[in-house]
Amino acid sequence: MRILTALTALWATTLALPSTNPPPSISLNSRQGGALGSKPTSFEWQSTGPLVSAKNDGRGIAGIKDPSIVLINGTYHVFASTAQSSGYNLVYFSFKDFAQAGNAKFHYLDQAPLGTGYRAAPQVFYFTPHKTWYLIYQNGNAAYSTNKNISDPLGWTAPQVFYPAGRPKIIDDNIGAGYWVDMWVICDDKDCHLFSSDDNGQLYRSQTTLANFPNGMSQPVIALQDKKNDLFEASCVYTWGDGFADGTKYLLLVEAIDPDGNRWFRSWTSASISGPWKGLANTMENPFARWNNVKFPDDKVWTWSISHGELVRTDTDEKLRIDPCSMDFLYQGIGPDADWSDYNALPWKLGLITLRNSVCG
Repeated sequence: MRILTALTALWATTLALPSTNPPPSISLNSRQGGALGSKPTSFEWQSTGPLVSAKNDGRGIAGIKDPSIVLINGTYHVFASTAQSSGYNLVYFSFKDFAQAGNAKFHYLDQAPLGTGYRAAPQVFYFTPHKTWYLIYQNGNAAYSTNKNISDPLGWTAPQVFYPAGRPKIIDDNIGAGYWVDMWVICDDKDCHLFSSDDNGQLYRSQTTLANFPNGMSQPVIALQDKKNDLFEASCVYTWGDGFADGTKYLLLVEAIDPDGNRWFRSWTSASISGPWKGLANTMENPFARWNNVKFPDDKVWTWSISHGELVRTDTDEKLRIDPCSMDFLYQGIGPDADWSDYNALPWKLGLITLRNSVCG
């Protein structure tokens, strides 16, 4: 997302999580007993209508954006950006059924030690070595806060940054008129990797050891490069189940902008988080997720943009493992008549797309 210039009733009780550990994760690919055969080459999705929008609660929020989502013991936990003309911050809400997601109470994280001021584009995961939840976001730098209990919105600590010396030189050298945005962390058995974008065609990657995380992040390198609008922002990287027979283990998604200004997602795969990345469904004719491979309720397209979002995770730890057999993607969309004259005040809403053509049949 762009930096600011300058279905059941509402879940009303605290989730009974241990104070230091999340519930056991689901073993996603136990039914396969190992790596899958051939990975998919195309995707077809079914979308809901808009599920979550800004509330008329005195906050003056215009849009809800950039969701990060995990599912724990039947409850979905969502972190998102709140957008309005005056700036961005973060919100947390939870629910048990997507049909009731719009009724979930918003907990604005500027009430936590995480604080007021510019915070946007969150990513949440449980870092097993520390037995702690991490919330990654942008605040002009690549920032993070921590919390022992994901369901305690007041528990998020004050921001810390991955680059205490400020924006790395390689980003200054390449960013042009873009913005440094959309930080994303994923770990393997040895290292943790930090991805970010510059809205100018570069995807960056840094790393530190698993033992040293969150400290010691290296200077970024360019992980992928393309034309500005073809490799724009909102990257996310996942461990793709147990991998595929060709050695593919990781899935990379990056948001692009088509010639009409609509947002969509391209995809790549790799055997390593450090790459190289090979194109999967990454054209407008064969996208990962775009209006032309998404079916809407009653064929009524409520948004032409499948924009910044995240795959629903049931494995909540730092490896970000997802099930290639069953994928749901919570995304931001916007109506075709939106007034784009004030980018920060655009009325983004959240919807969900569900995979219809599973590689597992």
